[in-house]
Amino acid sequence: MDRDRFRESTAGRVIRVGKGLEAYWAFVPDSLPPSLQWDAKLVFVLADAERALGELAGLGRTMPNPHMLVGPFVRREAVLSSRIEGTETDIADLYSYEAGQLPLPGLGRPGASETDAREVLNYVRALEYGLERLDSLPLSLRLIRELHERLMGGARGERATPGEFRTSQNWIGSPGCTLNEADFVPPPPTEMHNALDAFEKYLHTEGEQPPVVRLALIHYQFEAIHPFLDGNGRIGRLILSLLLVHWELLPLPLLYLSAFFEQHRDEYYDLLLAVSERGAWREWVEFFLRGIAEQARDAINRAKQLQDLQLDWGQRLEGERSALPLRLADHVFQSPVLTIPQAQHVLEVTYHSARRNVEKLVKAGILQPAGEVGGVRTFVAGEVLQAVRLPLG
Repeated sequence: MDRDRFRESTAGRVIRVGKGLEAYWAFVPDSLPPSLQWDAKLVFVLADAERALGELAGLGRTMPNPHMLVGPFVRREAVLSSRIEGTETDIADLYSYEAGQLPLPGLGRPGASETDAREVLNYVRALEYGLERLDSLPLSLRLIRELHERLMGGARGERATPGEFRTSQNWIGSPGCTLNEADFVPPPPTEMHNALDAFEKYLHTEGEQPPVVRLALIHYQFEAIHPFLDGNGRIGRLILSLLLVHWELLPLPLLYLSAFFEQHRDEYYDLLLAVSERGAWREWVEFFLRGIAEQARDAINRAKQLQDLQLDWGQRLEGERSALPLRLADHVFQSPVLTIPQAQHVLEVTYHSARRNVEKLVKAGILQPAGEVGGVRTFVAGEVLQAVRLPLG
């Protein structure tokens, strides 16, 4: 890491680690909060973010069945957050994998693999676990380790000590680079633990900054500390999703920033690094708040699209005497890749009855046949997949 790039930083300090030929420079971030320079533009961006977030929260509270959105939104976040780290899984691949039917030709993303899909599903499971765990444990270093254990267990990062903070130095840079060639070297383990202690104290202290601004500061700080050997980016984005609900900014996990970060990936990484290099807090916070506003409006539009789709499906099935087709249609919002045995389990009926109800959804245009895998016929709700995929609409 080039020490000269960090000489004028107001966000932390550069320290020399080791001796002789093995010595290197590392960055230790200062404790939060920093001094943030406010101007009219930043106040406007903050107001826009809070307004959009408030509108999304209001929609979540007034929807008759907001949980219909949670499953698709969580999986969309898992796909996009993992894609930032290099996976090729599409949301159709994820649903297919959950249904035990990966791969399904023509549905997902070229290059998708079972390993990628398992990694993305780990993200879903970690987020679901975190949301449930918040009922008994506040967001803390302990919970962060538990999330990491679930994120990395059984995946490619299994050797990266799942659930344990690192005991050796890591660094960020181009593939194959050394510590001295790295773009950024986070604090060594001893300094890392001190930084994590201060980070946890900030999590549990109500600051003077608006909550959405605190989220921006927290996200940078976690990335700068980089406390795990692998999975730091995904855990950092998981923390944002959990805090939005834990701080009651949203009633349910409906907003995720990975889509914004993935769309503006270079700017995202450049601005995080700019905070470390020269204390560019204002630029980072403005970018983050723009992401909040953009993704809140995106979530509102997708939620309304799914609501309209639910009403449309209800009209298509209006003539049915049995409630089973409508019940299965509601389940399809949660699992838009479906097999007849799964429909049988959901409806608690015989295989013959499940097949008949699946066929009714096919006739109504709600499900479409997607071929067979291992002799099992698979059906897909293409309209649900379209509603949660990029681009919108």
